[in-house]
Amino acid sequence: MHPPAESERSHDRRGWLVWAAPGLLTLVVTLAGIGHAQPWRDELATWSAATRTIPDLVRLAGTIDAATGPYYLLMHGWTALFGTSPTALRLPSALAMAGAAALTARLGARLAGPRAGLLAGLLLAVLPVTSRYGQEARPYALATLLAVLATLLLVGAPTWRRFTGYAVAVAALGLLHLIALTLLAAHALVVLLVAARGPAAAGLDPPAGPTAAGARGPGVVWRWLVALLPAAVLVAPLVLAAGGQRGRQLDWVRLARVDDLAALPGALAQSGVVGGLLVGLAALGAGWLGRRALVPGAAVLLPVLLLFAAGTAVPLWVTRYLVFTVPFACLLAGAALAGVRLAPALAVVTLAGLLGLPDQAALRRTHEWPRSAPVDYAGVARIVAEHGQPGDGVVYSPRDSWLFPDLGLAYHLGARRPRDVLVVRDQRQRADLWAAECDRPAQCLAGVDRVWLVVTGRRADPLAAVPGVKGDALRDAFTVRQVWPRPGLTVALLTR
Repeated sequence: MHPPAESERSHDRRGWLVWAAPGLLTLVVTLAGIGHAQPWRDELATWSAATRTIPDLVRLAGTIDAATGPYYLLMHGWTALFGTSPTALRLPSALAMAGAAALTARLGARLAGPRAGLLAGLLLAVLPVTSRYGQEARPYALATLLAVLATLLLVGAPTWRRFTGYAVAVAALGLLHLIALTLLAAHALVVLLVAARGPAAAGLDPPAGPTAAGARGPGVVWRWLVALLPAAVLVAPLVLAAGGQRGRQLDWVRLARVDDLAALPGALAQSGVVGGLLVGLAALGAGWLGRRALVPGAAVLLPVLLLFAAGTAVPLWVTRYLVFTVPFACLLAGAALAGVRLAPALAVVTLAGLLGLPDQAALRRTHEWPRSAPVDYAGVARIVAEHGQPGDGVVYSPRDSWLFPDLGLAYHLGARRPRDVLVVRDQRQRADLWAAECDRPAQCLAGVDRVWLVVTGRRADPLAAVPGVKGDALRDAFTVRQVWPRPGLTVALLTR
């Protein structure tokens, strides 16, 4: 047995760098300023759910957010170990995005060559969308990682180990992000082409593909379907539960329109100019790859078209639900860049990073979208902490707002927050994201001399903005002593 030649050892080192460099770069980028932006409303929902007991989490899933329940369960364990600071909450997403970039490079190397894989991974690392969801305590980064992993396992050498890994990856993908299962439409296309005409028809080189080398026919399809069984069994209850909650969960989403497709690249990339550049490069890469563009091309187009078609009939079109398609667009773009020398290709990747710098800086200030309308929960909490006194109460309006002003104050103040004087059943007791208030607010306010009123939006007269009997009770018993407007919220100190 002869030792490997120097050229072989050099090739092994380069193969390692193909995925390691994008992974490390992505980790550096996503960790930069990861704790600067205060948690926004979706992250506050994650914090609220993850810090409940497991029985409370199960009850919550029966009321709302069933589709996100497995992620909340994962974060329950994570926060028990690492705490609930913004950095701790977001770290799993940063690690997942780093893994997604590394696997994107691996997939690109398998489908289009090492240079294309390297450039695809590096491009993904510098996109604003990677930082955006790599710095958010939500399941989208984890779903992105699993989408790329499942695709890589599908096109890999056919072994039982890969077959089992694919089944696990798809099941986990469905548990973390139901919409990401639209990726299976692309996988189905690959499997059907391999079954009918062999791996070459799907742009795969034997022995790659979801079959044994050279195998064709119905057996290929049956093996793939068997791999989907665990996902079907585990995800079906989530689909049923989430379907019953859709009217409440997505009541803010409108039906999809054709102009939503035109806005998708910029919205997905979190930068209009970077999104346009990515689409242009991906189109060039698809033309250059030819048949080999089938896997990444289908992984981008089919989920987008399926969600758009569904969104025209049912309110489902939410741009961030499609974040898992971005690595496949980067793979096509990397193939386009691989057609030129490495130095100019890296210059284009650098240009994409530079063009996205304003958006990179903005998302580290706030995760709200649009970024012109941030919500300063921390600022309100500081005001209450600085001017509060023992015995103070707090009232929120509106109580059922998706801005979650009560969760924002609870996150930043913890046990130091004033007593929520109108609450009769809190979020945990209701198995919900919103608390229930007493129907006789005047009685509940009795005995409280100072009340902090937190209302959504900028209000010159916060008391006048409180509707119904709650507003009447406050106006009858209290006067406004001082008002502090903060971005997205207004806080006022009321005295009896």
